[in-house]
Amino acid sequence: QVQLVESGGGLVQAGGSLRLSCLASERTFSGEATGWFRQPPGKEREFVGGIIWSGGYTYYADAGKGRFTISRDNARNTVYLQMNSLKPEDTAVYYCAARRRGAISVSVTAYDYWGRGTQVTVSS
Repeated sequence: QVQLVESGGGLVQAGGSLRLSCLASERTFSGEATGWFRQPPGKEREFVGGIIWSGGYTYYADAGKGRFTISRDNARNTVYLQMNSLKPEDTAVYYCAARRRGAISVSVTAYDYWGRGTQVTVSS
C-alpha cells in the first residue's frame, strides 16, 4: 500500500510562490504517473498537472500553465509542485495522487492512491 504525504502549503499573498511536496512511502511503480489535484472551497476536485516517474514527462491543466512546474526526485521518492505568481483563485486544498499503472490522467477516478492534502490560501 503506497502512502502519499503532502506538505508545503500555507498562506501567501497574491503574486507569491509556494512549493508543495508529495512524499511517497515507496517508489515501486517505474513509469507510473503522479498527479496533483486541488479542491477549492465548495467546488469539485480538479486536475492541476502530472508527471511520469520514468522520463519526467509532465502535463498541465490550463490554469497552471506557465505558472506551475512539477518535478520529481527519484532518490527521495518525492514529487514537487512549484507554484509561482499565485492568485486568490488558486486557494484550495492540494492533493497528490498516484496510479499503479497508466499515463497521466485528468480524471480523479483514474488514481489509486491519494494523500490527505495540504491547504493553500492566497490572499489578495
